[in-house]
Amino acid sequence: MKNLYCSLFGHEYKVAKKVTYHVKEYKCKNCNAQTTINGKGEMIPLTPKYKEINSVLERIHNRRVHNKKQKALIPDY
Repeated sequence: MKNLYCSLFGHEYKVAKKVTYHVKEYKCKNCNAQTTINGKGEMIPLTPKYKEINSVLERIHNRRVHNKKQKALIPDY
C-alpha cells in the first residue's frame, strides 16, 4: 500500500542523516526508500557502496571541522 502511494504521488523525502554540509542521506516518509546525493549532485539509491562512501566522507569531514575548531581556540603570538 505504501509503495502504491509513492508510485502515484511520488516520494516524500526527509533528511535522515547529514553526512557533510552538502551531502545528506534521505528517507521516504511513506515507503522508507533511502537515497543519497552522488558526486554530480543527483539523488541515487543508497546502496552499501554509497553507505561506506558516506561514512568515510563523514569521518573526514568531522575530523576537519574538529581540527578547525581546535586551531581557532589556540591563540597566535
